[in-house]
Amino acid sequence: MPRANLSTVSEFVLVGLSDAPQVRLLLFVLFLTIYLATMAGNITMLVAVSTDTHLHSPMYFFLGNLSLLDILCPTITVPKMLGALLLENEVISFTGCLLQLFSLIDVVGTEIFLLAVMAYDRYVAVCHPLQYLTIMSTRLCARLATGTWLAGFLNSALHTSLIFTLLFCDSNRVHQYYCDIPPVLGLSCSPTWSRELVILLVAGVLGSAAFVLTLGSYLHILLAVLAMNSESRHKALSTCGSHLAVVCLFYGATICTYVRPSSTYSPGRDRVVSMLYGILTPLLNPIIYSLRNKEVKWALSRLISHV
Repeated sequence: MPRANLSTVSEFVLVGLSDAPQVRLLLFVLFLTIYLATMAGNITMLVAVSTDTHLHSPMYFFLGNLSLLDILCPTITVPKMLGALLLENEVISFTGCLLQLFSLIDVVGTEIFLLAVMAYDRYVAVCHPLQYLTIMSTRLCARLATGTWLAGFLNSALHTSLIFTLLFCDSNRVHQYYCDIPPVLGLSCSPTWSRELVILLVAGVLGSAAFVLTLGSYLHILLAVLAMNSESRHKALSTCGSHLAVVCLFYGATICTYVRPSSTYSPGRDRVVSMLYGILTPLLNPIIYSLRNKEVKWALSRLISHV
């Protein structure tokens, strides 16, 4: 990224939470508690899926990938935010900002694609149960997982290179608690319209395609569930409804953040929206996707009994 060296800005200041100094300690305790709970839930889930042979199936393989992403996503942003709240150290280097933005977009993009893959997996399980293990073979699962991580990496590399080859001349105050595309893009002293257009097109096409695949899979699941008997229908609707709620929350928040011009950026609103997919969703995923599952509960009880 040769042009980045031409920028006069060598560091950025994250001011996302500096406008609430009177509640710094309260916010620190709140976000630390959420972060530790998120780590505990997802690490426990990852260990259970990895070590318990009863969970060595396609669904839990993808859940393990989701847990890993939900560990990485808040870890990229929350520790820096906690440091800013406790130590009032809101400065991040140019390189640090670049790496944080790249890592976050990588993880968020990968999770968008993974949720689509998980929805397809559930579609096959519900609508084609007799062919499930044949269709969702070990090879296909490995390819799908690899594809989601690779797609997330390439998507992030494109967005990061588009942003950090711009010039940053004077303003370095990022109105967010981490480096993200809209607030960083708004600080550039170079024309940004062409890059914004590419970002909108890529994010719109990839995000919409993943969302349509996810929603289509759940619609087919819903139609199949309606044909079941009342007991099975209630159980399936309860599980799929919870899954779909989290999926819509995640997709809605990310689409609102990235699929729009930077001129519409609103620090207050975007700060709340980013917390939905960056902090709240990783906390809820192990509960909604896994901890309500009897097989997972049994696996966790076996894991605890061996500790």
